[in-house]
Amino acid sequence: MRLNMKGREKKKSQSVIIILIVILMGITGYNLYTMYENIEIYSNYEASKTGLSTEYQQTVDNNIENNQNKSNMLENVIDSVVGISKLKTTGSSILGTSTEDQLGLGTGIIVSENGYILSNSHVTGEKYSQCYITLEDKNTYTGQVVWADTDLDLSITKIDAKGLKYAKLGDSENVTIGQETYAIGNPIGYEFRRTVTSGIISAVNRTIKIDEENKSTYMSNLIQTDATINPGNSGGPLINVYGEVIGVNTVKITSAEGIGFAIPINVIKPIIEKFINNGQFEESTLGIYVYDQDIAQYLLLSSNITNGIYVSEVIINGPAYNTDLRAGDIITNIDEIELRTINNLREYLYKKQPGEEVELKILRGKISKNIKIILGKNNSN
Repeated sequence: MRLNMKGREKKKSQSVIIILIVILMGITGYNLYTMYENIEIYSNYEASKTGLSTEYQQTVDNNIENNQNKSNMLENVIDSVVGISKLKTTGSSILGTSTEDQLGLGTGIIVSENGYILSNSHVTGEKYSQCYITLEDKNTYTGQVVWADTDLDLSITKIDAKGLKYAKLGDSENVTIGQETYAIGNPIGYEFRRTVTSGIISAVNRTIKIDEENKSTYMSNLIQTDATINPGNSGGPLINVYGEVIGVNTVKITSAEGIGFAIPINVIKPIIEKFINNGQFEESTLGIYVYDQDIAQYLLLSSNITNGIYVSEVIINGPAYNTDLRAGDIITNIDEIELRTINNLREYLYKKQPGEEVELKILRGKISKNIKIILGKNNSN
């Protein structure tokens, strides 16, 4: 009996040891499993965190680079922006004690290295008048207005200077609604010179009515922008994201915020090129007054214009006077080039010389005609 008891106790001890070993192996296995699982989770987390950090850093770097590029672009354009005044001042402020109207305070754009300045005619004055041009280096020059058109509200002034940094002219024909844009100018005087505002192109081919001194005039084919334009911005550049001038700032609606207008740059480019290349410009003319489609319809002159421009008057003894062109005709083409706006006609005529012949395609009711005209010289601008 004593031997049997010892055998049973021995077997019992062995069973307990086996059970303990199994439990210990289970605990060890569980700990190893948990440890490796945590290592994998931590590794995935670190990899994920590293990926997010790299992506975020790349975004930050791109934004910094874009902002730097934008800043460099604007700095380059600002160098070609000038201040313009009709009166010469010697004080630290261009405003002095005079009013903005007395000074004719405004902005201009250097468009050639040898001193041609583009601006508004209401800023510089009409042809042969003088104004004062202040460059980015604060040097002031006396400028001579060599060309001006009050209907377009554009002018070109010449100063005696060389080696100037000039603006790059873009293509206003390709301007689209929603396009990012910047306006640069001198909004309220010398202290705030070359202020930059930003916005988008809100509309194209806008027509506005201007009532001054009991007289109504119309400006057409304008670019509308919500970039802030103040009176002193007049004559300054409206530029695209590439730093190219696409328009010349001219007016804003005073009764509403965020509605400013610029004259498309394409209309004046042929004149600038002729002054740069030849030192002079002879403007050719058809000897007619015309309206864009929307103005003709607004004035109830014609209700059936779908394309072309409306002839409101043929000037007596002008180039078109002894031809078959009549008031009420609609000009659809010139030398087979389609005309959609007055600026299309202006831009083409600015490229021609007085004495050259052009051929107009016109509509008179339902009748289509071709009329040839020898261009005359416009001495009014």
